[in-house]
Amino acid sequence: MLDKEVINFERTAIVGIVTQNQSEEKLNEYLDELEFLTFTAGGEVIKRFSQKMERPNPKTFVGTGKIDEINLFVKENNISTLIFDDELSPSQQKNISRIIDCKILDRTNLILDIFAQRAETSYARTQVELAQCQYLLPRLSGLWTHLERQKGGIGMRGPGETEIETDRRIVRDRISLLKDKIKTIDKQMSIQRSNRGAMVRVALVGYTNVGKSTLMNAIGKSDVFVENKLFATLDTTVRKVVIKNLPFLLSDTVGFIRKLPTQLVDSFKSTLDEVREADLLLHVVDISHPDFEDHIESVNQTLQEIKSNDKPTIMVFNKIDAYKHLTIDEDDLITERTRKHWTLDEWKQTWMSNVGQDKALFISATKKENFEEFREMVYEAVRQIHITRFPYNKFLYPDYKDAIEKEEEQE
Repeated sequence: MLDKEVINFERTAIVGIVTQNQSEEKLNEYLDELEFLTFTAGGEVIKRFSQKMERPNPKTFVGTGKIDEINLFVKENNISTLIFDDELSPSQQKNISRIIDCKILDRTNLILDIFAQRAETSYARTQVELAQCQYLLPRLSGLWTHLERQKGGIGMRGPGETEIETDRRIVRDRISLLKDKIKTIDKQMSIQRSNRGAMVRVALVGYTNVGKSTLMNAIGKSDVFVENKLFATLDTTVRKVVIKNLPFLLSDTVGFIRKLPTQLVDSFKSTLDEVREADLLLHVVDISHPDFEDHIESVNQTLQEIKSNDKPTIMVFNKIDAYKHLTIDEDDLITERTRKHWTLDEWKQTWMSNVGQDKALFISATKKENFEEFREMVYEAVRQIHITRFPYNKFLYPDYKDAIEKEEEQE
């Protein structure tokens, strides 16, 4: 008999604040995302706490009354982890830990933890470890509270290195070692990329959990790991794909997320080299997500940071089979119609007029809806780049419709 695996989720609570720059609606979106991140990391959110403030409290992030309320809830409900939606400063983390007796994490720490779980190759593991060490360095002081009761006296006087200084040195040495290791791997990977010759390179980019790997599997007949969780893909996968008789390279990259920690962007710069060196970007969007426009903006921002925002891009709106819009009853005269009430056709018209008819596409990767259109659009875009690069190859790769007719004649 097979034993059923019982997964014990950690009992967690999450905390966020409403400020001048972050409305209540925005906070709820971020907390929904934080809850999904917590679930991906193996936690179950029991309660959400929020507070309206002008700016975060520099000592404890939230006000003293709210901290006491959270502390009481943590004790009464056996909460093992408390997660804050924004990055906590080392002193805030230390102060909160003194008041509340449970694990204190912030969004950055949580994302790093998920990355550590997901890292498969030694390269990904090195990148994650580097980001973790950089995050840990200023926060080491809180880890050595057990030494506070050490007595002075005979044998304890004179110069010497304290435990925390030793530790800081070890972490700094580790950081420089990892940076050297990443430089070596980067060199190897750039050689690998240069060995791929002059084939057209296409990169899938987009927010995390929008269906990039599913799309990769559907086009490239690959078996890239797919799961309905955040950051299922951490390592870049590159596959040779042939549509009709036109070959090109397709790479599946790590997904982006809002409030992405800076040290993560830095340590994953090399993974994003695939994006930087691509000739064409397929920007995949999960249209069934209520905040997909924010997701597009945050991906564009990251692309701008890595100087890849001027590349030819096709917007691929995925998961049309799961799209649901809000409806207004006929007798409801009060509710105003917003973008959340728009139908799929209205979104199509908007985006096609925004980016152009041949630059936006609405598909479902799992149900293979509008897939032929997708293949045609990618084929034409890749063909255009290929012909510009090798004008004498033009007769080899006819228009998509001509290629289909040729195939039919041969059959």
